[in-house]
Parts: sequence; C-alpha cells; structure tokens
Amino acid sequence: MPLSAQPAPADAARPPRPPQLEGASAAALRSDLERSGWTVEGVEGLLGPVAEAALRRDSLVPAARAARAAGDGDPVGVLTRLFLLAHPVPRAALDAALPRTGTAGAVAHGLVEAAGSAPDDAVRAVVDLRPHAAVDALGEVAWWVASDLGEHALGAGRPLPPEHVLGIGGASASLARLAVRTPVGRVLDIGTGSGVQALHASRHARSVTATDTSARALGFAAFNAALAGVQLDLRRGSLLEPVAGERFDQVVSNPPFVVTPRAAGVPGWEYRDGGLVGDAVVEQLVTGLGGVLAPGGSAQLLGNWEHRAGEGWQTRVQGWLDASGLDGWVVQREVMDPAHYAETWIRDGGQRPGPEADALLEAWLDDFAARGVEAVGLGFVVLHAPPADAAGRTRWSRVEEVTSPLERPLGEHVAAVLAARDRLATTGDDALLASRLRVADDVTEERHARPGEGGPRAVLLRAGGGLGRVASVGTALAGLVGACDGELEVGQVVAALAALLEVDAGALRAELLPQVRGLLEDGLLEWT
Repeated sequence: MPLSAQPAPADAARPPRPPQLEGASAAALRSDLERSGWTVEGVEGLLGPVAEAALRRDSLVPAARAARAAGDGDPVGVLTRLFLLAHPVPRAALDAALPRTGTAGAVAHGLVEAAGSAPDDAVRAVVDLRPHAAVDALGEVAWWVASDLGEHALGAGRPLPPEHVLGIGGASASLARLAVRTPVGRVLDIGTGSGVQALHASRHARSVTATDTSARALGFAAFNAALAGVQLDLRRGSLLEPVAGERFDQVVSNPPFVVTPRAAGVPGWEYRDGGLVGDAVVEQLVTGLGGVLAPGGSAQLLGNWEHRAGEGWQTRVQGWLDASGLDGWVVQREVMDPAHYAETWIRDGGQRPGPEADALLEAWLDDFAARGVEAVGLGFVVLHAPPADAAGRTRWSRVEEVTSPLERPLGEHVAAVLAARDRLATTGDDALLASRLRVADDVTEERHARPGEGGPRAVLLRAGGGLGRVASVGTALAGLVGACDGELEVGQVVAALAALLEVDAGALRAELLPQVRGLLEDGLLEWT
C-alpha cells in the first residue's frame, strides 16, 4: 500500500522547489563553504556558549545578536544569519562569503532569493542550509545539509506544508549512531528524507540506494549528495516497493512511523506520516525486510509501537519478529502516554495551543481509544539474516527495554552482538569449553559487601560501552571471568574452579556455560 498523507491546513506555506546542484557548481560551492570556516565548530566559536545553548532551545535572539556583532565581513556570521537564523544579509556580504559561487550562483541553485543586484540589496534564504558534524562507528564526519526552512523562518504557529523536508534532528542522529559501519557492498536507506543516512552509509558501502515517497525529499537528497561529493541511487516509492526483487547487505531506515489518526481534518506530513493505521508502517517494514536482506545482512531502524490493553507490548513486537523470519532485537527507549504523544506531534507540525490544537488532540485520543492504546513505545529494531552457511539454525530474538542515556555510537556494538550470535549458533558446548576468552576492554567489576564481612554480597560486571549492560554474577562465574585473559581454555578454568570450590565439575559446567554464552552475547566476554 503506498504511503500517503492527509492534506495540511489551507494556510500552510508552500515551499519553493528543492535546490539543485551538479558538476563544477557543486565543487565551487563546497570549496567556498570549506574556506569560509562555517563549520559546527566555527558557529559555536562565533556564538559562544550562552547564545549557542539558547539556539538549541530555539531561542534565536542571543544568536542573532552575536552574529550581527561579527559584521558583514565575517563569513561565519553572514552565513549563520542567512541560513541558520533566516535573516536577510546584503548581497555584497554573501558575495564575499561565497566568492566562487556568489549571490548569483546561490540564486541559481535555489538556495536564496535576492531583492536586486545592488550591493546593499537584501538576500534571503529559501532553504535551511547548515553545517553538520556527527560521530558514528567510523569516527567524526562533517557535511553541509540542506532542508526546508523551519518554523522559526515560516512564522510561529504557521503549520508546516505537507511536503516539508526535515533537516537533521535527534532521530537522525540516533540512527546514525546505531547503524553498523562494517564495509559492505550494497546499502538501502528507506525513507531517506534529506539523505543524511545515505551520506553516512556512503562511507562504508560500495553503493547506496535511497528511497522516499516524496519527490521533494529526493530533490534535497540529490543536492546534499552533490554538495558532499557522493553518488547515490535515488528512487521514489513506498517502503520496499522500489527495490522489489533486489538484495542488500544492509538496510537503514528512519521511516514515517508517527501514529496519526486517519480522520478528516487531521493534517499529515510526508516526513513523519506513513498513511497507515496505528503502527502498521513499522510492522510492515519489520515483517517485509526478509525479502530484501542478503544472507548475513542486517537492518537497523527506528520506530514506535502501540501498547494495547490486554496485550503486552513485548508480545506484540515479538509477533512482528516471528513473522519476519529473521533474527531480531528490539530495544524500547521511551514510553509516552497517549495524550503526551499526541501533544508532541501536534506541536511538531507547528500548531500552537488553541481550539485547533484541542480538536486535533480529541481526534488523536479517539483514535487511540478505538484500538485500546494505553501508551506508545519508541525505540529501535535490529534485524539480521543468517549467513548462507547457517541454513537451518535456530532463529534468535530479544525484546527489551533500555532507558539509560546512550549518546555514544552503537554501531560497533551492534555488529559485535550479531557476530557473537552467529558464532554461538554453531558453537556447541564442547567447542565453547575449548575456546579461549577475554574480558572486553570496557568491562569493570564492582564488589559490594557490608563492612567487616569476609566476602562480597554481590559482584557486578559493568560494560562501559554498548548498552551499558550490568551483569550480576555469582562466585563461580566471577572466578571464571577473572581468569579469562585469553591464555586458558574455558574448560581448563572450569576444572580448576571445581577443584577450588570442591564441587562436581560436570555440574559446574552445566551451570556456567549458559551464563558464559549470555556474557558473550552481551559483549562482556570476547573470543581471543
């Protein structure tokens, strides 16, 4: 079923065409931006900590004051005023900030509009263009990314147009940190939007295919790829339709997963609304990805799912994983009650408190009540197709909740978990006993005891990376982990512990091996 969106209110602003860039013009603009010093670090240096923090809160006045104070001769100040704050600048100032491109080139590319050709004539941005810096599993990266003007430029309380193309937000950053960056052949980015995930994928893939239902979004993705000097295969269509019959080594997706009432008068936006009822977009994606993942391939995607009365959310999501035919791992990061969820997305569309927002909230709550929705969970999904040489092995799945902060890149951890699961699937107990293991570098041990007691009441193994796992271990397992330095086989360590603790070696093996598997799955132990 194609994705669609309900029409936005009649007074929603209609944006201009997406910007365009190619060939020598792309190289010239990229050179201008590189030489301008207009980077994330440059903007932070211009604004200072107070104004920069205010800008993150969407408070523009402190940033505007700092940028104006820099004057028309400072390229960082000029470009910040023009593109980040949507304030006009003199034509001569933009000519100086982008000497190879100039105002004429910026107009031709669809980035700005100029009131005239005189040096003092005003130039206004028609798109949002900003420096972007991120850290993923491959390290730091920096680009300039264009998207549609935000609410601060369109006017407070003015609804966004339905075809609005979103820039880089918190969800985009989260997916970039989650995605595996192991070198692969083909990557598919579903719902690419402005193309940010596809740009990240281009760093570790030989080819990247990016899809979206929005022609406007694909236009922005093409511009951003050209500005970054990256080749993308851009296709228009819904979910997996544009790539039917093809196989990919990796899929990433920040899909239009927002649960929106399919009711008259409720506006929709292409960047967030999939046109299906409830959480069906995420369900269709999870259950359908088995048709495009190559053997050994993986998928990382964001989504949300409904918590319905009489059905645990874990059971609901587990059903999706079972239907996928793939290995699956779902992590719920946040839970919102229906009213909070609806209020968040109503505000996201530009609606301010008032009668219209109240009517939308009623529609949302009616929609949730019709399906018995008591809450909405938000998080991420990792899927994995078994390798070609692992046919017939048992499929694994895990559904859990982890709400602790996760600001560090997770891609390397996700890749390690998938690799460990693959290896464990073909490692019997005898082979595990013959393995040499080591404690992961980020793992520390905590021992808790009452003052004066001879031994600890609890021993905790704590991972500093990944999901920050904490494992409570008993005396025997703590002893085994402490001896895992890569020198001795697991079986040798277990035999020594059995003698030390004066217990039956067979019984101790039966007790410890499942726990060792669990520590390997979670990345606290590693093979040497």
